[in-house]
Amino acid sequence: MYARELETPVAPAMTDQPLGKDEQIVTAVRHWTDRLFSFRVSRPQSLRFRSGEFVMIGLEGENGKPLMRAYSISSPSWDEELEFYSIKVPDGPLTSRLQNIKVGDRILLRPKPTGTLVLDALIPGKRLFMFSTGTGIAPFASLIRDPETYEKFEEVVLTHTCRNVSELEYGKTLVESLADDPLIGEFIEGKLKYYPTITQEAFETKGRVTDLLASGQMFSDLGISPMNAETDRAMICGSMGLNNDLKALLEERGLVEGANNRPAEYVLEKAFVG
Repeated sequence: MYARELETPVAPAMTDQPLGKDEQIVTAVRHWTDRLFSFRVSRPQSLRFRSGEFVMIGLEGENGKPLMRAYSISSPSWDEELEFYSIKVPDGPLTSRLQNIKVGDRILLRPKPTGTLVLDALIPGKRLFMFSTGTGIAPFASLIRDPETYEKFEEVVLTHTCRNVSELEYGKTLVESLADDPLIGEFIEGKLKYYPTITQEAFETKGRVTDLLASGQMFSDLGISPMNAETDRAMICGSMGLNNDLKALLEERGLVEGANNRPAEYVLEKAFVG
């Protein structure tokens, strides 16, 4: 396995100099593959957010100006720290540098959360589908660790589509850890279903989740009933192609797109696609 163990956490109090404006301390880093990593940072005392939201994080640029990008918070709203899950882009202005951060380093974080992948943007239902590709699993990593998700829905289905099997490791490890989690373990029992799919390697569930949904295979694989607009709700976070294809599939089944100011049957995040 490529994943390196979490580096030893460091408390912000151990740093020599006080934090500057919008600065936070890196407390843990884990590299899952040569293209994916996650990291945790200290949480601003003033930050209040809803699970599923994103913030702007970054580093100071070579010109002295902040280089910021939108990142979903992958830790739940109750966590004392903030977790993020990122791709590594060798020539990316931010990620080419961010992938090299170490415990004790400082990053910039603007504590102004926003986003549409929140429970408040959905009308009440019985079953919640979370559709993700790649690092689009991040907001759902937050939501599946939030007790409110299971208080509002009787069943939660998390789908995660990647190109290679190794790219599933972050989500797989997280889901497997929840059963023993002292806070969330009792909530997920019998409620959370995990459905990983792979597009470019041999795997037990091979293919794009859109094809597996359209054909009905996803429902038979999971042993659940087909989608019903009256009781099913959905969230989407992935590539523009996934967003558009799933939007069409959901609307064919009678689901209506919602927003923070107009809750409905499904929501998708547009902040991370070009």
